[in-house]
Amino acid sequence: MSTTEIRFSGFGGQGIIRCALITGKALALYDDKFATMTQSFGPEARGSACSAQLVVSAQRVLYPYITAPTVLMALSQDAYDKYHPELGHGGTLIVEEDLVKLGGHDPRLQVWRVPATRVAESLGNRLFTNLVALGFFTAVTGVVTAEAMKRALPGLVPDRFLKVNIKSFEQGYEHGVQLREAQAPAP
Repeated sequence: MSTTEIRFSGFGGQGIIRCALITGKALALYDDKFATMTQSFGPEARGSACSAQLVVSAQRVLYPYITAPTVLMALSQDAYDKYHPELGHGGTLIVEEDLVKLGGHDPRLQVWRVPATRVAESLGNRLFTNLVALGFFTAVTGVVTAEAMKRALPGLVPDRFLKVNIKSFEQGYEHGVQLREAQAPAP
């Protein structure tokens, strides 16, 4: 495995930092990989832009900051507008389909749209949007296993919401698997 650079982005309150924490923990503790995480967010607690970056590798990570992300998950329009130009040719772009309007992206990007907010609302609360998006991310990128992601949840989500977070993750994962299979070339 070569190095994979991932940027999770959106606005404060969407659980962007938690996405990176869960993914990093899953990779480092349960998928036998190395991962480093950095984060940035605006001065407001909620509603401002934020992002979290992961560098993932099979070997020790020597430089913890992303230089050319290969995966971008954008859960808000501002995040998409700000970060999609960084993606290199052949990169993977995952967007929240109800919140992000695409425009001007490189046609050589692999683009995935997930209705994460709608799925979370159908499960009872839009606060689970990040877990739906993480399940989808896991299915379409293959960077981390679903089992590792589910094992990483305890301690990073409130105990009283663990079951619904796992269900949210699984809903997003199933949606991603279905889309990936639908887009797979016929043999």
